Amino acid sequence: MSKRYVAGLDGGGTKTAVIVADESGTVAHSFTSGAINFNGQNEDSIRSSLHEMMIKIAEVCGGLNYCAQICIGAAGVSNPDVSGRLETIIRETGYAGGLTITGDHVTALFGALDSPYGMILIAGTGSICYGQNINGQTHRTGGFGYLIDDEGSGYSIGRDLLSAVVRAEDGRIAPTAITAMVFEQLQVNSVQEIIKFVYDKNTNKKDIAALAPILSQACELRDAAALAIVQHSAQALVELAVPVVERLALQEGELAMAGSVLLRNVLIRTHFEQMLKKIYPKITCCLPRKDAANGAAMIAWSQLK
Repeated sequence: MSKRYVAGLDGGGTKTAVIVADESGTVAHSFTSGAINFNGQNEDSIRSSLHEMMIKIAEVCGGLNYCAQICIGAAGVSNPDVSGRLETIIRETGYAGGLTITGDHVTALFGALDSPYGMILIAGTGSICYGQNINGQTHRTGGFGYLIDDEGSGYSIGRDLLSAVVRAEDGRIAPTAITAMVFEQLQVNSVQEIIKFVYDKNTNKKDIAALAPILSQACELRDAAALAIVQHSAQALVELAVPVVERLALQEGELAMAGSVLLRNVLIRTHFEQMLKKIYPKITCCLPRKDAANGAAMIAWSQLK
């Protein structure tokens, strides 16, 4: 009997990470390809990327007919139209096996905790918290986009840094080290140039979020404005976690902290943990054990079993 395989796809904003594993769960191959997010890519680009991935998966498995299950975790798939379009493209390649399409927060949870149960807080360019309890109940907070949500995210931090620059300029707050750091990163010399950058139609949320690492540098100088942003960001992330804990009765559960903000900014992570522990002393906070691509492969493997 020929060996069967599964594949997990993590559709990020700029690339898709793919993991192919055999039926025992052992990873056979991993690779990256183009983005498959309909919120940021056109359909032709997504089709090209998915066809390329399926060709590679077929090579690893010795033919698509030996790939028994595929799980795709991607943003925006709560929209049935997006899920349907992804499935149509996958089926165009001749793949006839099992197919699960779910949100990237679901695959991230599975990978982070090696389990579908528990909670994950993701603070990257955007922010979201998601959990599932042993009764199969789920709850999600946040993830509604930078125009109306995403507090505690890289975008939110970038915006707060720019806000600190203009408020220091007009005297609403004391002068801050953030100003020189933002000027240097954006290669500008005045607040007027900052305004031009912010409102330029070519400036997007990722450009604003790219400023977030400045926060750690400013905090090393004990800058008051920077420390206030840390406090605000950590509090916003706690506000994301609390409803998930309460709805799912996970006051003694495990919560994985993921995304560039929580992984790279130690002060925000520490403040978040301290604030959450004051409310829920028995919650266990941890860093992810594996990534969302591994989580997607694990979901596919569990479907196979």
